[in-house]
Amino acid sequence: MRKEIKLCLVYRDMWQSAGKYVPRVDQLVRVADPIIEMGCFDRVETNGGGFEQVNLLFGENPNVAVRKWTQPFNDAGIQTQMLERGLNAIRMSPVPADVRKLMFKVKKLQGTDIARSFDGLNNPQNLENSFKFAKEGGMIAQGALSLTFSPVHDVDYYINLANQYIEKGAEEICIKDMAGIGRPASIGRIVKGIRERHPDIIIQYHGHSTPGFSVASSLEAARNGADIIDVGMEPLSWGTGHADLLTIHAMLKDAGFTVKDVNHKAYMQARGLSQEFVNDFLGEYINPLNRQMNSLLIGPGLPGGMMGSLMADLESNLKGVNKWLAKRGKDLMTQEDLLLKLFEEVEYAWPRLGYPCLVTPYSQYVKNVSLMNAIQLIKGKERWSMIDENTWDMILGRSGHLAGPIAPELTNMAKQQNRAFYNGNPQDLYPDELELFAAKMDEKGWDYGQDNEELLEYALHPPQYEDFKSGKAKERFLEDLDKRRSQKIATPAVATPAPAPSVYQPKVLHLDINGESYKVSVSYDEQEAQVSSPQAQAVKVPSPAPSASNGSNGNGQYEEITAPLEGKFFLTKESSDIPVKVGDSIKEGDTIAYIEAMKVINAITADKSGKIVEIVARHGEEIEEDDVILKIQ
Repeated sequence: MRKEIKLCLVYRDMWQSAGKYVPRVDQLVRVADPIIEMGCFDRVETNGGGFEQVNLLFGENPNVAVRKWTQPFNDAGIQTQMLERGLNAIRMSPVPADVRKLMFKVKKLQGTDIARSFDGLNNPQNLENSFKFAKEGGMIAQGALSLTFSPVHDVDYYINLANQYIEKGAEEICIKDMAGIGRPASIGRIVKGIRERHPDIIIQYHGHSTPGFSVASSLEAARNGADIIDVGMEPLSWGTGHADLLTIHAMLKDAGFTVKDVNHKAYMQARGLSQEFVNDFLGEYINPLNRQMNSLLIGPGLPGGMMGSLMADLESNLKGVNKWLAKRGKDLMTQEDLLLKLFEEVEYAWPRLGYPCLVTPYSQYVKNVSLMNAIQLIKGKERWSMIDENTWDMILGRSGHLAGPIAPELTNMAKQQNRAFYNGNPQDLYPDELELFAAKMDEKGWDYGQDNEELLEYALHPPQYEDFKSGKAKERFLEDLDKRRSQKIATPAVATPAPAPSVYQPKVLHLDINGESYKVSVSYDEQEAQVSSPQAQAVKVPSPAPSASNGSNGNGQYEEITAPLEGKFFLTKESSDIPVKVGDSIKEGDTIAYIEAMKVINAITADKSGKIVEIVARHGEEIEEDDVILKIQ
């Protein structure tokens, strides 16, 4: 008898692997019926991951979205599934146990059937509560093996890991190949090993297509005992997303498996609606590079799910790097130049960070540190001079045990900064908080919502929820969307390919006009390169020119400490922390402030010693790279 293989459409992940946002609730409701009518899906991934947070960011209530979006699938008997991050639940940072428990209860009541739980370090200890809370809430507890390719992550490692997950309560197993770098033969052996030990458990394969292995991996998984294969569909299959439904469907049928037929008329309706959503506003946040497959990612192994944010980070950091290069009369870099340097640095830094699985949030941590390393090296500085606090928590064991050892250079740095390593249960570091947030909602006069879902949302995403409630989130989103659309209109596309950056010379001009000295900086961003029309900005050079880092405040000479990256500036990380103030003496290496960038908090350390005479940057406001933070004598 031919074995039946079921298919799951990862509709949420399709969007978040391509860009920043997901469709609005009205759009999701429209596309639900055609997806159902396609007739080939037993499961649909509807929410989880960053779904709730990105809804808040564009001013939409995620609880309303989840209920309305899952309802048609519930009515049709198609199982819905969500992605959750274990200790981090559905955000980037650890979550108290009482909030995690409420989350599973709420998501089931909102219409989600299956909780796919993963831990970025593959720690069974961190997932034990996920399995327990999911089942108590009425959900199916699926344990996901975060697949990566390293000397410490071999076939036996994953087979043994599945055993541990099942012992701790997992009812299903997912092979989560988030970067698509799992080699097909190895994936087949992993599935076979799990199936031999657990003949009745459901095994689901999830693979991104970025480096090109996922079609072969899907076939190997099916041949060796997988029950369900995750797929994407046009216009968002391939690239950093997932193998296309039609390709996987045809391949499985040819291999002798039974798969449900595809209603092609409904397929074209769902495809057309998804393209309509891209054209509406979602395409403004989809980098074209994310629609391409890239075998360079076999080396660094970065996952498709973070490539959307990665390209946005590169875009902003490239401007800062080129600004620095232009000031020194050096050749500017392209986005591809910086991307390649990042990939090379990930290959260097990842083993030294203990081989964390390159999946949310640890892929972001490795990427952020590697990007900072690459930028510091470009500027002639040393590696590891910018390690964010989240990454330090990972290094120190506050997120769980790493698969590999930490490099001596990092353990020595931790000792020098008086950072202690932790060997306990990470959940113990985060006490219950529901009562705290309930009290805050009472003070504000906010309703807890149906099934306490608004309380959950506030406890999970406090700043984003407050901005949503005040209307600031929607206002910022609409302003940003208008800006992106205006830039597109202002920069017409041309048919000719962009010339190589090396033809743009000179980068900096020094001109003398009517006796006045001017320095002209020529900058080329991505859009300017497309139209081959560099913009020049003339800035009058005072004479005599002061030192870039020295000046006077009227009481003698001072030096400036500047921001090493752009982001939101904070004097303290926690409300209970004591900020630096005018009159304080600081020494080189002291933490003086924090900048939130690339989804993490970066501690800013002094690169010189002295007495603070002025604090220039303002707490809670955006800051650009090289802006002055404070002045010292």
